[in-house]
Amino acid sequence: MDASNNPAPAPSTSSTPVPSGTTAIPAQRSGGGDATTEPRVWRAGRLEPMPIRELPEAPPSIHLLGPTVFLVALGVGMGESYMWPRLVLIFGPEIRWLFLIGVTLQAFVMLEMARYAMATGESIFFGAARVFKPLMWFFFVTAILVYIWPGHLSTGAAAFEQVTGIPWTVSACVGLILVGVIFSLAKVIYPLLENLLGILIGVLVLGTAVVASIVGRWSDVTATVGGMFHFGYLPDEAMSAAWFPVIVGAIAFAGPSGMQQMWYTLHLRDSGAGMGAHIPKIRGLRHAGEQEVMPSRGFMFDTENPAEMKKWKGWRRWVTFDALLLFWGVTMLVTISFTVLAQTAVRENPGVADVIRDGEREAALTAMADAFASAGAPVLHGVFLGFIALIGLNATLGLFDSFSRGQADMTYHFVPGAKRFSMSKLYAAFLWGVIIFGILILNFGPADGPAAILDVLAFLSTFAMGAYCVVLLLVNNRMLPKRIRPNLLQNAVIAFGATFYLGMLFYSLIRFGVVID
Repeated sequence: MDASNNPAPAPSTSSTPVPSGTTAIPAQRSGGGDATTEPRVWRAGRLEPMPIRELPEAPPSIHLLGPTVFLVALGVGMGESYMWPRLVLIFGPEIRWLFLIGVTLQAFVMLEMARYAMATGESIFFGAARVFKPLMWFFFVTAILVYIWPGHLSTGAAAFEQVTGIPWTVSACVGLILVGVIFSLAKVIYPLLENLLGILIGVLVLGTAVVASIVGRWSDVTATVGGMFHFGYLPDEAMSAAWFPVIVGAIAFAGPSGMQQMWYTLHLRDSGAGMGAHIPKIRGLRHAGEQEVMPSRGFMFDTENPAEMKKWKGWRRWVTFDALLLFWGVTMLVTISFTVLAQTAVRENPGVADVIRDGEREAALTAMADAFASAGAPVLHGVFLGFIALIGLNATLGLFDSFSRGQADMTYHFVPGAKRFSMSKLYAAFLWGVIIFGILILNFGPADGPAAILDVLAFLSTFAMGAYCVVLLLVNNRMLPKRIRPNLLQNAVIAFGATFYLGMLFYSLIRFGVVID
């Protein structure tokens, strides 16, 4: 039997860190007396070993709400409602084969991120630190560099400006402050976020499906579905310096982009999924005094115990349902609805593509609103723009909460002296820090308008996604017991993801010498 599968005790008295796969550290009580055995542990990397605990029973596989609502909320955000419809306005629905690849890759990534988080109760950032601490700090810095760009909220604010006349910078700044107040007042952050996003996603899915069915044609649906299988379609204009970087960013936005999949591991932990049940929940700043002390490491279950492995398979079924139906299915349904609306927009505004080409990127919003209004009521024009504003706020709720969770998690565990602050206070510090940075970027940043901010955010996200695929391979194949590691196919898909994201990004930089034109 392979020792790396078995967390049973084995004689050892050395305090020297040992490689992953050596799992038991029995010891004799100092000072003589009867020999005792310390609790069994799983050693992974050179960080503190994980005690062996019982894996909780998995909930029923079929469910409506859960941590995946976070990914669904972001997965049907600005990429599906704005960036991809804009590409359809320019290149037609055939360009959507790239979306199919992107969102399918993300479903696989979601399953592999969940593997480590549910098995250990640790975030993927902690897993990266177990492999090599600088890897974790790389993502700490990357998160700051990418998420000072409030692209989702600014694009939603641009839509709100068309409805109300309020300058987009003003409403975006107010929205940022609103996000901070909501999370600061919450008693426990996760339930609030899950309920808010669940309501918003319900409105989004039903609303877009109903309106698309009214204004669209059956030929629009067939063209949308057929376009997803038009593999290899890339017109000359798509390969230009003006549009290829935008396409690269849009592929990253086919579902949750950037580091959102990594942050998903924190939402799994806070929801009590798998071994996350043994980790305390994060509280809002107003209730920071009630925050329980966070353990300095996660936990592992006994992978040699058939009963535990049966429960593990139950958890894998639970998260697979999330990945295939709630994440992939709902994301695909919403983006089909928006693509039908985009094709209606071309009929209502035949010259919109040329306007967008001339640099008026926000014209896509106006065209989509006209398509919405073609359902028969002019008031629907404003309703659609208000809808986009709501999507921007929805995405920002998820992003800023997640950024704060991730940065607080890494700071608490790996910055000397940080543990004298509670996790809640660190969360609040990063939350308000990114809000202040966002306000500065909105008012004094280098990007030309809200759509440009979103494009920059999307392109930078591609880099983070390629990097986390590499880290995911290392963490799951080196830090977990062999019985619960990914198989060859799962590893191959994640390796393809790393090559796909990083390959497109570096091709754009080498071929065109630009990030965003």
